Amino acid sequence: MIDPVDLLDAHDGEHLGGKAVQLGASLRGRLPVPFGVALPARLVDAVAAGDGEAIGKCARAFARVAGAGVAVRSSAVGEDGAHASFAGQHLTRLAVSNEEAAIEAIVAVWASAREPSALAYRQRLGLSGEPRIAVVLQRMVEPECAGVMFTRDPLTREDVRLVEAAWGLGEAVVAGLVDPDRYRFRRGGELIEQSIGNKEVAIRSQASGHTAEVEVPPDDRERACLDGARLSALDALASRCEALFDDGAAHDIEWAFSGDELFLLQRRPVTR
Repeated sequence: MIDPVDLLDAHDGEHLGGKAVQLGASLRGRLPVPFGVALPARLVDAVAAGDGEAIGKCARAFARVAGAGVAVRSSAVGEDGAHASFAGQHLTRLAVSNEEAAIEAIVAVWASAREPSALAYRQRLGLSGEPRIAVVLQRMVEPECAGVMFTRDPLTREDVRLVEAAWGLGEAVVAGLVDPDRYRFRRGGELIEQSIGNKEVAIRSQASGHTAEVEVPPDDRERACLDGARLSALDALASRCEALFDDGAAHDIEWAFSGDELFLLQRRPVTR
């Protein structure tokens, strides 16, 4: 497989990697996933080797996805499965705004799979051979707030939802740049516990085609990102993921709200 594939048609994990297949299944299940295209591992290898035809295919795929910006994400073969998520091991580039930057980002994602930390992680999992990494090009959402959600508590395994949220892009939460808002609630949305963090910075897309940390206005720093309606929407999304991926696993979900519209950006089973 050497041609780009719309995420809606992403079935083949051996060529497109786990993340692309998970997102494809989510789209086919009518979950609110932004439009995107998967670049097979062989195509990404060819781009990294400087193959002109492969670069042209990826540039055209980028043009189909491009809107306000594009997220360039890894989708390694074996990623986002029941035993390995590779979360944080591979590079993600956000707010990519032109074809040249997209090709550079694809090569950088390919290279990140060969960094010592990523190779050591593969070794710990007993994965041998050269890393095979596909790439997902996904239309960016410019969120008011974003974050992560676990459909069950990942530490205690208690059957409650756990959400962390911050203003702007969810990378502020994932990278630990802020003390996020935290919510624990039961199925159905009954709130058990919440703590509102001091969210001094947000990551937002810039017109230059990059992201940047920006100061959050003082009045918003300790204002809750989520109200009852948004928590109910997240609970409903968690239930839809559980129904679609009926494998008994807890789900690790990256989400974003743009106004009142909720988007699912990534979904993976929680691993040890």
